[in-house]
This record gives sequence, structure tokens and C-alpha cells, in this order.
Amino acid sequence: MRNGSDNPLPHLERPGFRLSRFEVLNWGTFHARIWTIDPAGENALLTGDIGSGKSTLVDAMTTLLVPPRKITYNRAAGAEARERSPYSYVRGEYRSVSNEITGSSQAQSLRDENSYSVILGVFVDNAARREVTLAIVLWTKPGERSPDRFYIVAPTALCIADDFTGFGADIQALKKRLRSEKRAKPPYDSFDEYAIQLRRELGIPHAQALELFYQTVSMKSVGNLTEFVRHHMLEPDDTDDRIRALIGNFENLNRAHDAVVRARQVRRPEGEAGLHDPGRGSCIPVRSRRHSGAPATLPIRRDRRSIRSWLGR
Repeated sequence: MRNGSDNPLPHLERPGFRLSRFEVLNWGTFHARIWTIDPAGENALLTGDIGSGKSTLVDAMTTLLVPPRKITYNRAAGAEARERSPYSYVRGEYRSVSNEITGSSQAQSLRDENSYSVILGVFVDNAARREVTLAIVLWTKPGERSPDRFYIVAPTALCIADDFTGFGADIQALKKRLRSEKRAKPPYDSFDEYAIQLRRELGIPHAQALELFYQTVSMKSVGNLTEFVRHHMLEPDDTDDRIRALIGNFENLNRAHDAVVRARQVRRPEGEAGLHDPGRGSCIPVRSRRHSGAPATLPIRRDRRSIRSWLGR
């Protein structure tokens, strides 16, 4: 971990939110007690042997900040398939045991189906003297493979020991207690509502920032840096659609202009021998109104209909 004295700005003057404390309870193999990391707003290096739980902690942070539908767990270890899930983390599954008779395998878990898990992060902006806590509580029910959950955003520092324990076996009692203490915003049942409040408190203007975090948090290599920046750091570009619409509008305007030109030429003063049709490159005879109005008025009506049909689009 780098010493705070190496920073170009004094510790208390650096603007922006940084992770100050990270806690997990009953998440994966981090079992039965509260496990804490204290970066204190500094850069931190997470090291350990294979299977020591590095990817498990990265997945915990991802669960706290990324929409559930976008997460592939254990991605930091190079996993592409969904070999881990919120259910396996809440239950604390740590190995699979094969049944020699049936040939099937069964996961071994550290916790039963009535267990719950808590992930909590405290972010601090020392320049603004502000603290924000983000937390998620997940719990399982007998016979269900998808854990229920709720999210917390608090404009102050919370901790698992004081704020997320000692409520008995009823999760609803915990939600009720959090509402009554008014230290946190009302619990959010959906990630979308939680993400709006999260971004507001941390000053994150675009939801794309959370997507970028997910892409970089467990990155091992970047094949094409230009493509990565284009797809994950820039706003969506609709230039092609706008050019096609511009060309279409130009063609419509061009047809309308030609119709107006033809209409004006048809309505020349009486006695002229003909009019010039720019489309054909020749003169069209026009009979005087003294002889008959039909040949002169029909093109006008036709061009008026053309103009009205274009304007009506």
C-alpha cells in the first residue's frame, strides 16, 4: 500500500470520493464474522494464494455497484460461465461432492437456507468532509435459488456490527429498524432506484461510469485500446443515423423545390409559346387560357398535390 505522504495533495484536501472501508459478512467463504479492509482512501493491493478469496471480494464490490443482470461472477479469475452466483455466495458454497451411485454432484455449503449476507462500503470525500455508505443485504429462503435483497444508501458512515446485526431472524425487522433510525435513505428493493441515489450521493453524472467500473475492475488485458475507449468510455454515437436522415430530408426538399419551379413555370403570362421543363430539357407547349384552361391547370394541380404530400410527412 502506498504511503499517504506520496500524494501530490495533502490527505485532507484531495477532492472526490474514495473507498475508506469495505466490510463483508457471510459472503462466500468469508464466514460467521465481519471481514474488513481499510484502504482509508488510498490505493490498496489485494494479494493472496490461489483460492484465498481475492475474486470473492472483487465480486462483493461488483455486487455493490453493478446491476445484477450484467454481472458474471468470478470474472477476475477468468471465468466466463456462471460458475458462481449470488445464491452460492450467500450459502457459502465451497466445493462439490460427487455421488458415486447417481453420478450427480452436490454443493457443500457453510450456511443453511435461512442465512443472510451483508456487503458494505464507506466512501469518503475528505475535501468536502462527506461520508457515504452503500450496503446490500441478501438472504435466501428454503427452496428458492434466487436470493432476495435490498439496498441502502446513507449520507453517513455505517458499519455491519452496529447497523446490520442483532435483529433476530426476521429480515423485515432489520428493514424496519433502518427506516426508524433515519440514518439512511429508505431501503431500496430494486437496483435501478438504488443506483440513482448512489450516483446522486457520490456525484457520478452518468450510469456509464458504473459500466466502465465493471469492465475494468477485473481486467486482465485489452486487445484493442481504441475499441475499448469507444465502446466503454464514450457516449453512444448516432452520426450514421443523422447522416441518413439528412440525406432523406435533402431529397424531399429537392423534390419539393422542383415541384415549385414547375408550378411557377406553368403559371407564366398568357401568350407565351411554352415553358421550359428542367427535367426533360425541352419546351412544353402551353395553350392560352382564351382557348382552354385545362392543359395549364392540370400540371398546377398535380404539383400542388406533390407539395402537400411532402409537407404532410
